[in-house]
Formats: sequence, structure tokens, C-alpha cells
Amino acid sequence: MSSASRVLEQANPISLPQPLTNICAGLAVVGVIAFLVGLTTNPQAAWLAFHANFIYFATLSQAGLALAAIFVVVGARWPGPLRRIAEGLAAWVPVSFVLGCVGYFGRHYLFEWSREGAVHGKEAWLNDTRVFTSDLIILGVLALITIWFLKTSSRPLLKNLADHGTGFGQRMAQKWTANWRGDVEERDAAWKKLSRFAAPILLFYALGYSLLVFDQVMSMEQTWFSNLFAAYVGWGGVLCAVAATALVAVLHRNAPGFKGEITEARLHDIGKLLFAFSIFWMYLFWAQYLVIWYGNLPEEFLFFKDRLGNQFVIDKGYTQSAFAASWSSWDFEWSRLSTAYGWLAMVTWACVWIIPFWVLLGERPKKTPWILGPVAAIVMLGLWFERNLLVWPSVVKDDSWSWFGPYQILIALGFFGAFGLVFLFYTRVFPTVAVSKRS
Repeated sequence: MSSASRVLEQANPISLPQPLTNICAGLAVVGVIAFLVGLTTNPQAAWLAFHANFIYFATLSQAGLALAAIFVVVGARWPGPLRRIAEGLAAWVPVSFVLGCVGYFGRHYLFEWSREGAVHGKEAWLNDTRVFTSDLIILGVLALITIWFLKTSSRPLLKNLADHGTGFGQRMAQKWTANWRGDVEERDAAWKKLSRFAAPILLFYALGYSLLVFDQVMSMEQTWFSNLFAAYVGWGGVLCAVAATALVAVLHRNAPGFKGEITEARLHDIGKLLFAFSIFWMYLFWAQYLVIWYGNLPEEFLFFKDRLGNQFVIDKGYTQSAFAASWSSWDFEWSRLSTAYGWLAMVTWACVWIIPFWVLLGERPKKTPWILGPVAAIVMLGLWFERNLLVWPSVVKDDSWSWFGPYQILIALGFFGAFGLVFLFYTRVFPTVAVSKRS
């Protein structure tokens, strides 16, 4: 894409919104207190809640960077400030590294192999030293890559903030704009660097998070394995990042400085991504489930039975006649959804696939803020349910409400508040969500 086709942008400093900022800070404090109290009363529940939310927000933030990198790789001209919103999600990535270090101390409550030893044949792979050394290196490298990407992408926007801003934002902008060469020169130099490294960043995200997901989620049931699992979990993060970008875009459409920036066309485009990515998420789940279902091997289908209950598995034996009978008369019973975590799985499907598919099927809903915004929020909530569904049944069997309790909810709200606080600070104070430069 030629430099002429890329508009000049500048940072758009806005004061931190009140009382939203205080609410986020309060939730973060409450979450920390709930976690610490939970460690003394029910440490297993506290660590499982911590882990589920760690996975949710880590994948969301890292996928935010991946989404911004995808926009660079394909030379997308339509996103405008939506690309900067996606970058704002990535501001949490360094925090994920810190939280990954904290998670080390809860390993005995999360991983059977850490508490009792790995099953035969996996001792060299599933042990504390190998798992946490590899995973923390991955999280650390991704944090450094994210900081470099955000700094490189933001540098061309910050000259006005460096010259006319105040406080912390101005001081950081002055550091990040040292040896300034001019608006056009800085824009083109940043785009050249990002274009060169965006694809390798995406490759490292895919490979790094595959290993991370295998270690931090799949190994919670150490006898179960699926090569597709990492792609499924990673894609859930990308879908969540798209939903978060769409939701923030809707909320910013009338914000100061954004008049004419969050256009109907841009909402339509991000709405199409949300619609399509939701379908692909369900496709990945179905592709993984179907092979396991018709294979009907105990070491494979127990993972799904622990989550879906016995409604969606073959439990009538292995003979050909029994297999045929299961097809000829599927004995669906609503009561069977109460086994394992069946209802939570149904709600997850509804939020992440059924609702966005049918509501966003037409063109007009994708362009309508009061439709697109709520659907994006529902998708994000559904993916939070799904992250809990990945974590809790691996440790707590046949207790569909184990994930829902006062400590669990307060810890989740603490994560949400802390994530919101980081996002608000990054997008409002430094370097702020950029808009087209106006003369």
C-alpha cells in the first residue's frame, strides 16, 4: 500500500472517565482481596478462578495484538481507529507475564502431574521445570514483542502530545519521539518496520500460544490430547478480541474527537468479522468434537463427557449394532443436560455462536450500534463461560456450579477491573486511541 493511501494520525488525549475509572480500580482491589481471602478458605476454588480468568484475559490481550498485526499484514485501510483499539487490548500482555509468574504458586491445585507426578511416558514433558520455564519464556518474549510493536506503531502519533501534552503522557511521548524526522517520514518508517515483522509476530503467536495452551489448559487432564485444541483456544482469543474491538468502537462512536471516525461502514466491517469468526469458532469445536465422538475412545471422549454430560457422547457400547442404534434413535432428554457441566456448555454455544449467527445474519444489524454492541458483549461473556468450562471440569467433576460462587465472581470482577484500568489508561492517557490528523 502506498504511503499516499495511509492517512496521518495523531494521538487524541482524553481525560480518564469518571466514575468508570474509579469503579475499575475498586473492582481490581476487591478482586485481589477476594483472591487472598479465598486462598485461606478455599484455595482450590481461588486458584481455579484465577487460572480461568488468567487464560481469558491473556488470550484476549495477545489476540488484540494479533488482530492489529493482521491489519498490517493485509494492508487494511478500513479499520482506522479500530486498529488502535485492538492495540489497546494488547496493553495487558506484559501484565499476563506477571500473572503467569503468580500462577506458578498455584500449580499443585491446578495440575495433577504437578501434585502427584505425570503419567508414564510424559514425565519428561509434564514437570514443573519444563512447563513453567517454557511458558514463562514464551510469555516474556511475547511481552517484549508487544511493547516493541506498540511503541513502533504509536511513535508517529505522539509528536503533538510530546509538544503540547501534560503530565505522564507528555513525558512518555517525548521519550518515544526522540530524534523526530517529520510526520510523513515517521509514519512511513513505522509502517515499513511493522510490515516487515508483523507476519513473524503472528507466527510466533500461533506457535507460542499453542505450546502455552497445551501446557496450561490441556495438561490439566493429562491423559487427554487433541492437536486441534490449541487452534480452538487461540481462535477463541481472536474472536474475543474482535468482539471487544467492536464493543469499544460502538461505545466510542460519540466520544470527543471521534466524530466521523466510527462510521457505519467500519461498524459493518467489524460486524462481518464478528459474524464470520463466530462461525469459524464453532467449526473448530465441531471438527474436534466430531472426530472424538465417532472414534468413541475412552481417553478422548471423557474430556467432552466431563463438560457436555452424557447427552452428546456414545455410551451404549462399541458394537456396530449399538453404534447404528445411537444414530437411529437419539434419546434426547432435557434432564441429561444437568449432568456434568451441560447447561453451561449450552449457554456458551448460545452466546458465542447461536445469538451472533442469527442476529448478525443480515446487513443492517451489523451496522446498527445498539444491536452490534450488545451482541459483541454477549460473545465476550460467552467466551468467559467457555474459558471456565475448559478449566473447572478438569479438576472439579460433576459440579456444574463450581465455577460460580462469591469468591469466583469477585476474582473475575477483579480481573475485569484491572484489565479495564490498563485499557483506559493506555487509550486515554498514553498514547491514546488515535484519530485522523485534522488540519
